[in-house]
Amino acid sequence: MAQKRGFEPSGNAGDGGPPRKFTHRRPVTDYGSSLARWIFDRRLDFRPHCQAGSSFAEEGTYLKELLPSISATTNVVAQIPIRHIHASLNKIKHPINMVKWTPEGRRLLTGSSSGEFTLWNGMGFNFETIMQAHDSAIRALEYSHGADWLLSGDQDGIVKYWQTNFNNVKVLQAHDSPVRDVSFCPTDAKFVTASDDGSLKIWNFGEGEEERILSGHGWDVKSAHWHPYKGLIASGSKDHLVKLWDPRSARCLTTLHGHKNTVSRVRFQPSQGHLLATSGRDMTIRIFDLRTMKDLCILRDHEKEVSSLAWHPTIPSLLSSGSLDGSVRHFVLDELSASTGGSVSVVRAAVSVPHAHENAVWSMEYHPLGHILCTGSNDRSTRFWGRPRVGEIESFSERQYTGEGAYESRNDNKGKKKHQPKEEEEEADDDDYLIDQQMPVPGAGPTPVHPMGNMPPFPPGMDLGGALPLPGLPGLPGLGFPPPPPGFDPTLAVLAAMQQQQQQQQHSQQNQMPRQ
Repeated sequence: MAQKRGFEPSGNAGDGGPPRKFTHRRPVTDYGSSLARWIFDRRLDFRPHCQAGSSFAEEGTYLKELLPSISATTNVVAQIPIRHIHASLNKIKHPINMVKWTPEGRRLLTGSSSGEFTLWNGMGFNFETIMQAHDSAIRALEYSHGADWLLSGDQDGIVKYWQTNFNNVKVLQAHDSPVRDVSFCPTDAKFVTASDDGSLKIWNFGEGEEERILSGHGWDVKSAHWHPYKGLIASGSKDHLVKLWDPRSARCLTTLHGHKNTVSRVRFQPSQGHLLATSGRDMTIRIFDLRTMKDLCILRDHEKEVSSLAWHPTIPSLLSSGSLDGSVRHFVLDELSASTGGSVSVVRAAVSVPHAHENAVWSMEYHPLGHILCTGSNDRSTRFWGRPRVGEIESFSERQYTGEGAYESRNDNKGKKKHQPKEEEEEADDDDYLIDQQMPVPGAGPTPVHPMGNMPPFPPGMDLGGALPLPGLPGLPGLGFPPPPPGFDPTLAVLAAMQQQQQQQQHSQQNQMPRQ
């Protein structure tokens, strides 16, 4: 359950006393209470609100009754993480290519284009440690199913073995081109790598030796994924094709021709394993049913190329995706309609976050419990998203997530003052919790104000918009105003203009008052 950070109003209290002290509170996600309640209420007949198919009332008092995502049976939309919790930034900022939760869910690991590993706390979202893991950009991260090992691949085609304490024990030159994806088999005895050299390779994990090469794609292989409990590998390539492979014989079982552009991601459904999601630069996501060997539906709503995919770990029908325009969209497959006449159903996004990032979303992954979604972007930030609290309809209606124009149109001056402390606290987070990285902070002084002597002259005939006469500016030839006529008092003219403007404002306010 995500706890919303609190704020104390700053400034004078209105009683003439000293300014109130701003209370700094960090966002904290504590899922212990919701798990304990879910375990305590596992008997469906124990309490009325825990019966199957029921949902809590939309009241703030039911916040303490919030259960984990695994307990969701009917109201899937309420489990979609659209509420922004925190944004984490490194001191030296680089694009975030990969995000990966540790198997126990206590920390988040990010891989950047500079080859660095950054570890963030999964509950307080503060910085923990940073290390130089690769000499080039990190392109792939994958934990073993047994949670004992981590694999990483980089731009130079190198794959590294890491223990849970980030001790590097082996380095493999897996490919001559960048490694785009790595995936473990269900038993962790083997893993597959996908590369821009157009091939996939199956490796013996224990010996670190290449066993088979899967050849068949005509261009760069951008993604590969091993089925969570079957001997089946899916791959997507720049040749617009999705292929299913038998890892034992290195034979291509079938080829899917649905996409019209580069296939960026392929991911099997983790909880049931019946579905395969593929995304591409044709701005669509296709869901393939392994039981019928047919396309189940097409997910549309993205306005740019789809760059990342993530299945929910406990809700089989929830799929999230990120795009090159920085948007994040969530699809609920339960909403698809039955196809008629052989046509494939089209599903629109259940919830969209149009400006989740300022740039492309390269990677996203759900927390193992499913209550938090993490996204890494080309805008050099890592963002955490949680489920909305009771009564929060537009949880992402913020300046940095909906765009400046949308924010100004939705929020009045009162709303701006309400969100101003949040922006100040984000800046305080970076100052307080990133000092351990021991990296230089580029000095950022105030923007210099250029003297008026460097200002170019106004064009001839420029209308000053009815502005009051200004005194001549020294050092600016051609901009000096003519002297006032004899007997002219500038002070009286200014007072008269201010009084006239005040009368006009009062007159316009009276005209806008509703008639009774």
